[in-house]
Amino acid sequence: MRALPGPEPGDPDCRSATRLLLWIWRDQLGSQLLGACWGVIWMLAIALIPAAIGRAIDRGLVPRSSSGLLTWAGAVLGLAVLVAFAGGMRHRNALTNWLAAAYLTIQITVRHAVKVGADLPALVAAGDVVAISSTDTEAIGSTYDITARLSGALVTVTAVAVIMLDMSVTLGLVVLIGVPVMMVITAVLLRPLHRRQNRYRTLQGLLTDQTIDIAQGIRVLRGIGGEEAFAARYTRGSRELRSVGLRVGRIESLLAGQEVLLPGLLTALVTWLAARFALRGEITLGQLIAFYGYAAFLALPLSTFGEAADAFTRGHVAATHVVSVLRLTSTITSPAEPAQAPPSDVPLTDASSGLVLPPGQFLAVACASPEDADLLAARLARYRDDGAPALGGVPLRSLALPAVRSRILLARNSDRYFPGTLRDSLRGRTAAGDEVLLGALAAVSARDILDGLPDGLDAAVAEKGRNFSGGQLQRLRLARALIADPEILIAVEATSAVDAHTEARIAARLGPYRKGRSTIVFSTSPLVLDHADAVAFVEDAKVTAVGRHAGLLTSEPRYRGLVTRES
Repeated sequence: MRALPGPEPGDPDCRSATRLLLWIWRDQLGSQLLGACWGVIWMLAIALIPAAIGRAIDRGLVPRSSSGLLTWAGAVLGLAVLVAFAGGMRHRNALTNWLAAAYLTIQITVRHAVKVGADLPALVAAGDVVAISSTDTEAIGSTYDITARLSGALVTVTAVAVIMLDMSVTLGLVVLIGVPVMMVITAVLLRPLHRRQNRYRTLQGLLTDQTIDIAQGIRVLRGIGGEEAFAARYTRGSRELRSVGLRVGRIESLLAGQEVLLPGLLTALVTWLAARFALRGEITLGQLIAFYGYAAFLALPLSTFGEAADAFTRGHVAATHVVSVLRLTSTITSPAEPAQAPPSDVPLTDASSGLVLPPGQFLAVACASPEDADLLAARLARYRDDGAPALGGVPLRSLALPAVRSRILLARNSDRYFPGTLRDSLRGRTAAGDEVLLGALAAVSARDILDGLPDGLDAAVAEKGRNFSGGQLQRLRLARALIADPEILIAVEATSAVDAHTEARIAARLGPYRKGRSTIVFSTSPLVLDHADAVAFVEDAKVTAVGRHAGLLTSEPRYRGLVTRES
C-alpha cells in the first residue's frame, strides 16, 4: 500500500461512511482490481468443472470414446489445478486488502487525532478510540476482504445463467429469477441488522470507556468507597450490551440460515427440473450431471452474497464511527493572518490571572486549588483559548500555533512514553547527544534509573513506560522536557511522586540547569517553592501575592496554610 498522502489532498472524504469506504477503495484500487480478477478466475474455474464433467460423460463414457474421456478428464484436472492456484492467489490478495484497509483506517484516524491534539479527550470518549483501533478496523478490513469473492460470485452467477439458458431456457430463467429473489430476501434482513449493530457498537464504546475509567482510577475509587457504585454501573452496561448483542445475533443467525436454506431450495428445484427434462429426453445424461453440479455450485456464490451483505453492513457501521472522529476539529488553531512573533527573552503574561513570568526567571506558582494549576498551565501554553495570555505583549491566540509550540512547552504527568529505546524516548525530535541526556538525567536525580538498566540508554521502554515506577516515570518526563530545551518550560506538579530527598535534589538543580531560560513550575511543595526565584500565590484563578517563599510564609497566612498543610 502506498504511503498516506499529504494532510490536505490526502484527507478522506468524511461527509459520510459510504464516501469514506469509497475513498479507502480508491486508495488501493490496483490491489482491489487484482483481487477481483483472481476471484473471478477462481470461481469461474470452479463453475466450469461441472460442464467439463458433463462433456466427459457425453463425449467419453456414453459413446465409449477413450480420446473424448481423456480430453475432458484432462480439462477437469486442468481446471482443478487452476482453482488451486487462483484460490491461493485470491486469498493472498484478499488478505492484503484486509490488512491494507485496516492499517489505512488506523493511520488516518491516528493522524487526525494528532491534528486535533489536546482537545481530543474533551471531544470523544477514550472507549470510542479504543473500539476504532480494534473492532472498527477489523470490520472495515473485512469489507475489502470479501470484494474478491463477491466479484467472482457476480461474474460466475451470470456465466452459469447464460450456460443454462443455452442448454435450457427454463432452467436458465430459474437461476436468473431465483438469485434476485434471494438477494431481496437478504436485503430485508439488513436494515434491522444495521440498526442493531450500530446500537451494539455504540454501547461497546461506552462500556470500554467505563473500563478505562475504572482501570485508571481504581485507587481513587477504593479511597472514596466508590467501587460498588462503579461495579453496579458497569454491570448494568454489560447487561444492556449483552441484550443488544443477542438481538444482533438473532438477525445474523437468520441471515446465516438463509445463506444455506435459499441456495439449497434453488439447488433442489434446478435438480428436480433437470431430472424431469432428462427423463423426457430434452437434455442428455451429461447435461443432467452438469445441471446438478451447477445447482450445487450456486450455493457458493449465493452464500457469498449473504456474507458480503453482512460484511458491508458491519463495515458501514464501523465507518460511521470512524467518520465521527474524522469530523472532530480543534478549537485551538492558527489565525488566518498570524501576528509577527516577538523576539526571545520576553515576558509571558496572563492578564486574566495577573501572572507574569519575566524572561530567564524560575517562577513557582502555588495554587490553592489544583484545578487552577491545570487551567493556568493549559492557558499559558495555549491548550486553552480563554483568558488573555501574551508573549512579549503579543496575544498567544494571534500567533501561529507552531510558533507557540516551538517556544512554550507544557510538561504534565499525563504525558506518555512510547515504545522504543530510552535514548530515543528522552531526546524525542531533538538531536541531543548522550552527554546532554546524561546531564538532564542528573538534573532530575534520575541517574539511579539509568544505573539500574543493564542496557543503559539502549534499554527498551515499554508501552506507556510500564517498566518504570510512577516516580521514575515522573523524573524521566521532566528530563525529556529539559532535553527539549524550550524557551519557556511550564511544568505541573513535576515532583509529586518522588520522595522528599529526591525532590530536594531536583528542586536545587532545576534552576541552575535552566539558567537563562524561563521556567514555571506549578507546585505546593515547600522544597520546590524555596528554590524558586519568585513564588506566585494563586487563589480563585487570580494571583494574590508574589514574593520569595520565606517572605510569603510570614506575610500570607493562607499561603502558609497551603504549603505547610496547616488547617
